[in-house]
Amino acid sequence: MSKSDTGGTSAQEDPEDELELLGWFHNGLSRHATEALLLSNGKDGSYLLRKSHEGPNCYALSVRAKDSVKHFQVTRSGTTYTFGFNEFRSIKEFVSHFANEPLLGSETGTIIVLKCPYPREVEEPSIYESVHVHTVMHSGRTENDLVANAASLGTKEGYLIKQGAIIKNWKTRWFTLNRNELKYFKDKMCAEPIRTLDLMECTGIQFDYSQEKVNCFCLVFPERTFYLCGKTGVEADEWIKILRWKLSQIEKSR
Repeated sequence: MSKSDTGGTSAQEDPEDELELLGWFHNGLSRHATEALLLSNGKDGSYLLRKSHEGPNCYALSVRAKDSVKHFQVTRSGTTYTFGFNEFRSIKEFVSHFANEPLLGSETGTIIVLKCPYPREVEEPSIYESVHVHTVMHSGRTENDLVANAASLGTKEGYLIKQGAIIKNWKTRWFTLNRNELKYFKDKMCAEPIRTLDLMECTGIQFDYSQEKVNCFCLVFPERTFYLCGKTGVEADEWIKILRWKLSQIEKSR
């Protein structure tokens, strides 16, 4: 007897069951684990779909860009999926859209091509290291001292306009944020950064209205205040939110 005969719902009627059949739907994957996975083992354009904490019918499409992972909302109403400016009436229509390698553009002006879905199941070797030494260092610590801790990746990247330190002119630079490091490069294609800022030393981030430019914000360090501008207010706000969140996480760990 099928589930529908016993009062349940069939896989065809339950969108959650439909998604479980999708090989690149990672149901229990967190944002942090997603970023770690795609940055370590994905490639530019790798993407996956996962559950979002925003609500029961909310999902996140996570896409690896060059040095960051971007997250886009996907919502579901019945069997209809909404993603970007499109609505898809079925999971089949939704998946067919991705087969055509769509382009995504964000507030930063960068374009991402969705090239390759990242599978939920990957081949793994059944090989383990053998133990030759196993002893205890009598440090006096107890199980209460075993506190699990890891820095959030919290990646972001994009172009910002930055004010020079000595000559107060403005130049466009490519910025990348990963863990507690904010790096800026001459442009997106450069491999070596001009400078790396350690957010552990940052004392504040806020909107700035002292400059002639709009959408400006500043990062305050003991030796210097960095003035940056986004193309739009939304873009500047996104940077401020993620950087402030980083500082709050650093403060918690101290």
